[in-house]
Amino acid sequence: MAGKWMMWPACLTVGWLLCSTAESQQQSFNEREVKSQSSVLDKGDVWCFDFRFKDPRLIKVHVPGKGTRIYWYLWYQVVNRTGDPQKFVPEFELVTLDFPGVHNDEVSPAVQEAIKRLEDPSGYQDIKNSVTVSSAAVPVSKEGAFPLAITGVAIWDASAADPAKRDPKIKDLTDSTRFSIFVRGLSNGFVTVDSIGDEPVTRYKTLQLNFRRQGNGLDARDLSFVGPAEWIYRAGRESPAAKKNAKDDKKAKAE
Repeated sequence: MAGKWMMWPACLTVGWLLCSTAESQQQSFNEREVKSQSSVLDKGDVWCFDFRFKDPRLIKVHVPGKGTRIYWYLWYQVVNRTGDPQKFVPEFELVTLDFPGVHNDEVSPAVQEAIKRLEDPSGYQDIKNSVTVSSAAVPVSKEGAFPLAITGVAIWDASAADPAKRDPKIKDLTDSTRFSIFVRGLSNGFVTVDSIGDEPVTRYKTLQLNFRRQGNGLDARDLSFVGPAEWIYRAGRESPAAKKNAKDDKKAKAE
């Protein structure tokens, strides 16, 4: 179990020992941390995780049945300083700002393995996807101790169309130079506001990360984070994964 939960300093040390200088510089490039933050919209007993991430990167991967494609990915870590074990049931949305587009992250074993080889060649971090990351509660990090972290990756297919057949007038994620990533599931905070039609609108506490990109290459240095990160309440529907986890937790408590 010790290999699955990591301490950030230990992780970085392992990375330096196992990677060459160039590789370790690449792995630690643009790592950022966002602390949990209260909001005037918080109601009741609202908890919130801390979130650590690297600026998104593009990776080219040969996927069986699809061929060689380009993907955006976001490496991240979640730390629980809420005082109680909590599950992280994430939803990652990448929203392009230079042309309209909303893209949900996906689970791709082939891409996940390629990212592991790049970000965690030793396997020490035990990088999870957006489904497996919710399989167990995030352990509590005690005050004054090194934080325990669970590591995951969000993935978006940037090659939405075959480049050889693609209409140049149709944009995909490889063309975007301004986009935001919204991370939901880092908090249990939500508010219900006025209805639209017959259905009430629910806003969930969400982390918003904004990015700007220069050029259209695969170099991570072409992408810059546009701070600060923001905790907002964003409209959305309760996800099927969140419903299932809530039902499972209720059943487990009853037993």
